[in-house]
Parts: sequence; structure tokens; C-alpha cells
Amino acid sequence: MTVHQIPNTIKLDSFWMPFTANRQFKETPRLFASAEGMYYTSVDGRKVIDGSAGLWCVNAGHGRKQIAAAVERQLLTLDFAPSFQMGHPIAFDFAERLAALAPAGLDRVFFTNSGSESVDTALKIALAYHRAAGQPTRTRLIGRERGYHGVGFGGMSVGGMVANRRAFATHLPGVDHIRHTYDLARNAFSKDQPEHGAELADDIERLVALHGAETIAAVIVEPVPGSTAVLPPPKGYLQRLRELCDKHGILLIFDEVITGFGRLGTPFASQFFGVTPDLMTTAKGITNGTVPCGAVFASRKIYDGLMTGPESQIELFHGYTYSAHPVACAAGLATLDIYKDEGLLTRGASIAEYWRDALHQLKGLPNVIDIRNVGLMGAVEVAPRKDAVGARGYDLMVDCFNRGLYLRQSGDSLAMSPPLIVERSHIDEMMSILGDAIERVA
Repeated sequence: MTVHQIPNTIKLDSFWMPFTANRQFKETPRLFASAEGMYYTSVDGRKVIDGSAGLWCVNAGHGRKQIAAAVERQLLTLDFAPSFQMGHPIAFDFAERLAALAPAGLDRVFFTNSGSESVDTALKIALAYHRAAGQPTRTRLIGRERGYHGVGFGGMSVGGMVANRRAFATHLPGVDHIRHTYDLARNAFSKDQPEHGAELADDIERLVALHGAETIAAVIVEPVPGSTAVLPPPKGYLQRLRELCDKHGILLIFDEVITGFGRLGTPFASQFFGVTPDLMTTAKGITNGTVPCGAVFASRKIYDGLMTGPESQIELFHGYTYSAHPVACAAGLATLDIYKDEGLLTRGASIAEYWRDALHQLKGLPNVIDIRNVGLMGAVEVAPRKDAVGARGYDLMVDCFNRGLYLRQSGDSLAMSPPLIVERSHIDEMMSILGDAIERVA
């Protein structure tokens, strides 16, 4: 195996990179060679602290030998087995372990391979449930502005990130969106959940009046939008969403691909906020980012509602070749063992206050217009440059990388959410690098 130590020894042309300005990147590539614990090592040998847990997924930190050993054992024991009309024990073991962590009642697990697939799966389950329940007119899907639900046609359609939608002319029909909750005027520099905005949940009533409740199958939201740079829900907002969905017979789907597996100091955000959805999508931290895997958690009501007709009949005509892949299940079980043994799914609660206070110490730096946090998620937003939205944020991201901090840029916001093994010294290091970068670049 070749380990490249010098960036210009790598041929960059063939790899079409996702969500990347390819030409810009390939002029000055940023490349990681290895990772362990809280740190990446770049190809030129520099240590770079992981401020974003990879892509919100490396919750237990990098290089966990326990997961690698479980994957190796599984590859040598059962490298693949189908889940169509066949099975293997580890899939059922993994589902049982996951169900035990989930919010009460969400104990039926459908395996996917990514967050995008989890979202499309949940949307299809919602449609199938209403059809089985004798309400076939409920076909409309409701997303939220500024939401991100992956890149499948279903997730893209219910998503509310403008650039992701404009690039493709075709979307699912019968999709609408409620208003987002971002309110810089009233909620700038809020600590934890903002005080203002619970009433925005009532936007569901507008869509009910427009389309009729009998046409709406489900509403899907992220409890905390992450890809649009950490937008904590206003106090009471999610509770109000739950009430309105119940009132109108609409299913509520939480997209917990980012917030799942300890990011807020509870196993899932629904437990943190005390609101249980009907369906919950997950991925990322389910295997610590090591092997692609996702899962949709369904309530017993949803599952039992589809267990109708002859017992020999397939209840849901949906699935993936790699659903419950043995290697992914092995990685997932080893990950759950680490989470349990080290108390990582609740560890965030003990360090969230320190994280919050450290973030908000950046208030007052040049062009910082907002700071947001909840659990171990946080974002710093800077004012856009004239006629160049996102340029200031991009320059900050690059400067941080060059000085030893990896974080996520979304427009002019810098989003962070470190692995759950983070210590106070790591938080201090992250904020020092980011603060210095803002002083220099912003």
C-alpha cells in the first residue's frame, strides 16, 4: 500500500469529490493520512484536531481497535449474507441492542446503508402505513426550510437547502415545507435552546388549511438541523409539532442521522427534548463511521399496521442488497459495546456546559454575528462579505485546517461537534485556533 506523504505525488483527476468545489480543492488539496483518538494526521505529518467527529459520525473517536477486530472476525466468518427471505443472527442481535437504546416504543428497526437511504425508507414506510390503514389519500410529505435529509430524491425533495434543490429540476410531487426556525434578530447568541419561535410550529396549520389534513402523510424535521450549521429548536417547538401532528393524524419523523448516538448527551435527541416521533432515521454514529450503515426506528403502531394480509405475503416491498450487512452489524455491535463501556451516549451531558461557555467566549470577535449551541453541537456564524456569501467562512475553514483544526463550513457558519471522548483541553485547543483564525481572517 502506498502512503502519500507529499500532496503533489497523488493524481487527483479521477476522483469526482462529493459536495466539494473540485477545481478549487485540487489546486490546494487538504488530505488526511491517518487518525487516532481526537486527531487526524495530514499527509505532511501535521496533527489536526477533529472538531466535527469526521462528518458528525466518529462519536467514539478514531482508530478503535475493538471495532477493527470485530470487522476482521466477521469478514472471516460470514462476509455477506442476504436479508431477502434469509437472515443471519448478528442482524437480529444488533436490532435488539438498538431497540433497547431507542425512545420507548420505537422498537422495530429497518436497516439501511446511509442517512439518505434511512430518510427515503422512512418516507416510504409512512406512505405504506397510511395505505394499509385505509387512508390512501395521505400521500403528501412535508419538510422544513433549511432542512437536510440526504441526497436521495425523497430526501432532496423534503429537504430545504436551496442549493441542493436548485441543482436538480425534478423533485417528488406533493411535497411542501413549513418555515424554518432560524431567527437572528430575536435569538442571536442564544445559549442552548432559543426563547423565541415555538409558534413557528403552527405553520403546519397553514399547510393543513391549504392541502387538507387528509392528504398529508408525514412531517419530517431534524430535531437540531446540523448541515445548516446547528439550529437548536426554540423552547416548546418540537412539543408543539408533536401535538399538531397528533391532532391531524399526521406521522412525525425525526431525522436523527446527526443527533443520534450521544451527540446531545442522551442516546437520541428525542430523549433529550422529551418528544417521541413515529419514525426516526439514523446512520453516522451507528458504527462510529467505520462501515456504512443506517437504521430506521419505527413505532409498534407503524410496524403492526403493516403486518396485515396473508402471512406469506411481503408486507413492505422495500430493501437494499446491503441491509443488515454482517460486517456493518459487527461494527455496530462493537460500537455499542464501546458506547456502553465508556458511558459515551450520556457523557456529553457532563461537558456540555463547558462546551457552551467556551463557544460563547468567541462573542465580540470581528464579524461574529451569532453563536449557537446545544449538547455537544455548536456553530459560530460570521457576517458575509459583500457579494461573496460563504467566502469568509471558507477562508476561516482553510485557515483553521492549516493551523490544526478540522471543522465544517456551511456558508458563513463554522459548525463543530467533536467526538464524545473530547476533554476540556481539546475544547480549549479548538476555540484557541478558531478564535485566532477569526482575528486574522474575518
